[in-house]
Amino acid sequence: MSNDQVEDCCRDKKRGCKHSGENEHNRTNQPGKSFPLGSTVLEDGINFSVFATCSELELLLFDAIDAEEPSQTIRLDHTHNRTFHYWHVFVPGLKAGQVYAYRTAGQKNDLRVFQYHEEKVLLDPYSRGVVNAENYSRARASAVGSNCQTAFRSVAIGRCDYDWAGDVLPRTSYAKSIIYEMHVKGFTKHASSGVPLVKRGTFAGLQEKIPYLKRLGITAVELMPIQFFDSQDAPEGLSNYWGYSPLAYFSLHSGYAAATGAVGIIDEFRDLVKALHKEGIEVILDVVFNHSGEGSELGPIVSLKGLANSTYYIVDSIDGYADFSGCGNSLRGNNSVCQRLILDCLRYWVSEMHVDGFRFDLASTLSRDASGKPQSIELSSVLSAIESDPVLAGSKLIAEAWDATGFYQIGSFINSSDWFAEWNGPFRDDIRKFLKGDNGSAKAAAERIAGSSDIYSNSDREPHRSIHFVTCHDGFTLRDLVSYNQKHNMDNGENNADGNNSNFSWNCGFEGPSENCEVESLRSRQIKNFLTVLFFSQGTPMLLMGDEIGRTQQGNNNAYCQDNEISWFDWKLAEKNASTFEFVSHLAAFRKACPLLQQNHLLCKMTKECCCPRIVWHGIKLGLPDWSETSHSLAYSLIGASITEGWLHIMVNAFWHPLTFEIPVINGYSWRSIIDTMRLPNSFQDAEVAEEVKGNEITVGERSVTVLFAVDNGLKS
Repeated sequence: MSNDQVEDCCRDKKRGCKHSGENEHNRTNQPGKSFPLGSTVLEDGINFSVFATCSELELLLFDAIDAEEPSQTIRLDHTHNRTFHYWHVFVPGLKAGQVYAYRTAGQKNDLRVFQYHEEKVLLDPYSRGVVNAENYSRARASAVGSNCQTAFRSVAIGRCDYDWAGDVLPRTSYAKSIIYEMHVKGFTKHASSGVPLVKRGTFAGLQEKIPYLKRLGITAVELMPIQFFDSQDAPEGLSNYWGYSPLAYFSLHSGYAAATGAVGIIDEFRDLVKALHKEGIEVILDVVFNHSGEGSELGPIVSLKGLANSTYYIVDSIDGYADFSGCGNSLRGNNSVCQRLILDCLRYWVSEMHVDGFRFDLASTLSRDASGKPQSIELSSVLSAIESDPVLAGSKLIAEAWDATGFYQIGSFINSSDWFAEWNGPFRDDIRKFLKGDNGSAKAAAERIAGSSDIYSNSDREPHRSIHFVTCHDGFTLRDLVSYNQKHNMDNGENNADGNNSNFSWNCGFEGPSENCEVESLRSRQIKNFLTVLFFSQGTPMLLMGDEIGRTQQGNNNAYCQDNEISWFDWKLAEKNASTFEFVSHLAAFRKACPLLQQNHLLCKMTKECCCPRIVWHGIKLGLPDWSETSHSLAYSLIGASITEGWLHIMVNAFWHPLTFEIPVINGYSWRSIIDTMRLPNSFQDAEVAEEVKGNEITVGERSVTVLFAVDNGLKS
């Protein structure tokens, strides 16, 4: 045995794994091919290919998911098993279900740049399945030494002959879309869900609740991260619940499946997608390509770090990891290799899993160049490639157009793009301020309601490319928004230092739960005020899971680490707050039937008669909007090109006393009060039965919203 072989064997013993030597099986291995990446199961074996900039690479084969060490270690040859930086090998005789991983070694000039740790077991970035999660240790993956027993492992997936049964993607336009942001586990994990125990918190459990979503009236579910993530990336004693700590972008998070086995997990998700599509509901995935769960130089070495650290991450030997995400690292999305990973991943979820679109977490990070400098979307090769990719051409692409370090692209992101939509953060903030009663907020609120033309300067832009929301996973729920002045995050273990301090919330006179009837009545009114403004604005509404039934997180506005009843959907509230659910379902149905709320262009702001749909602003006096510092009221008319297209008149009183508003007079038509949030619990009434408004003015109660709908005088109540 040569000195090199002795050193290799010693190194293998130090790793705690067997050395395969030059056995008969190794001699039959073939060079393999560099494409496709990942593990490809063929009739007579498996082809493995991975991008890695190391000087040595080993393929580890395990006989069982939880085997303590590999049964075989195959060291790849520089000459026969490497093309450029693609390492590849074909191993005959292997079958689907083979568990495998990689190990690398290389020059260690600076560990902040070169993370080649020869003792660390690494996931294949193109894994379709991840196993050994039960034994995983983030601490061992972060510490010096071997983590062979406690590392995630990849599993080779064969051809999945899934019967899509003629699945048809709904392809709902943004103008007709109502999005529901939800957490797969949290939706059915609570004991009150009524879902069988084995299905609680899973894709199968969610599938059982599709009738609920259908009754609510939503057209798309936006699923918080379901790609495999590190649940241990959280403060000690807690777990990462939200999932914004991805490790394997092609794999489903196994904890969200009732099924066992990699193929079973995939098919369970496909069953969910197919069932949602059958009811006309789209599936949008929240994807996290701005960072990974490997964190900073102190974080674990799980996959990308050990394979090609400086290729996949923005990192240098002086400053270490760039962190534009607030999570320790930033993916180098505009590097060609990282870009290929992102595009291949998106294509996979669309072509093989039939998802309808993506919401890109902290998308502005992907606008940065390969060195981390901000640039416009036109200069971002990865964003341009996503937008122009033919496989993704029909998909919804939604950007969170900012990052954690102040690179804010609201308006400039979408105006540079023909396809991307944006989360409209200013809508959330400005509507909160106005309905809270802040001075100087009326004008900004009016701009948001009308489609934010002050932000989106492109007059040809579809207003529904602006995604409107009052609440989302990140922050207070709607119930907490009207129940707390301050965040209450002590359960997160960071002395209430985490979470946003600028919530623009108002507790309606008492902090937290209250038995005071006046306080509770005001809170119910405020909830319906927010919902009415959300649904009667020019943009695509997005609702946070549980807001329709008053879900609370007990004032926690950063519940990312609360995998418990703080975050879970309490189904008992569906009965307790049934009137809010019914209110939302009526809003959704009305919006889907109202052409004035589905315009493909911003409504004209002319106050005189014109031949196009328009918005006309008023104050308590017709045609005289009050934009003053002390204004706490808004009124506006939504007018169709003809009366047959509809006429709505909306009055918002954010003042603490009733206000009397003048209302337009339309010859031959009368006004019906279809929404009055003072009218509890039945705040919404169909026009056929709604009360007719007499005269040319109406009193709108304090802290309430009234919506009038014009009907032909011949319509009887």
